[in-house]
Amino acid sequence: MSARIVPLIAPAVLALLVQAAAWGADTAATPATPAAVTTATPATPAAIAPGTTTPANATPAAVPAPDAAASAPLGAKDSVTAAVAPAVAPASLDNRVQELKGDVIRLNRDLLVLEEELLFPANTQVALFVSMDVGKLFELDSVQIKLDDKVVTNYLYTPLEVQALHRGGVQRVYLGNLKPGTHEIVAFFTGGGPHYRDYKRGATVKFDKGTDPKYIELRIKDSTGKLQPEFDVKVWQ
Repeated sequence: MSARIVPLIAPAVLALLVQAAAWGADTAATPATPAAVTTATPATPAAIAPGTTTPANATPAAVPAPDAAASAPLGAKDSVTAAVAPAVAPASLDNRVQELKGDVIRLNRDLLVLEEELLFPANTQVALFVSMDVGKLFELDSVQIKLDDKVVTNYLYTPLEVQALHRGGVQRVYLGNLKPGTHEIVAFFTGGGPHYRDYKRGATVKFDKGTDPKYIELRIKDSTGKLQPEFDVKVWQ
């Protein structure tokens, strides 16, 4: 029986070998098309449920490095913010204080101007000023001013104020109101005269007050010809 089976199997095996050789030839003749290469984007690993095992050969996805500031502990971030804030806060606070000082000064100036306009309107206003020209022959100590036989001011000078007058300063010693008409001013100057002697002199002037403000200057001048100080009054129109 085995002798009859062998002749039957031999042709079948031979046919299979011929078919396999034909398939190999077709595969070698046809070039394989290269597969598209794709770059895998690392995926964020999903949460693993309890009881689920992770394959041993699984490669963990790349995780971006966390930001240093974000990964810093809460206390460290607070310390960094606290270190930057004091450096900025003093400068901004100082600028704000300076701005407020400027606003206060401007407001005070405007209030003074408004006060003078309300208390001393132009149609009744009179102002008296003191000035010195050279002043080498007289050292000013005080000034007394009478307006229409009424003392309106007594002023005692400090050395710094006298130096300011010597440098050309002008001081307003009186600001008041007068009715329109004729008025008289008498000014007494007290101080040190030539040869360090006590010196007291007076100056007087009459003037007419109209509807406009009146400005009067009490001047102290040196008379080189007489070697003594002179005092006069100038009415500015």
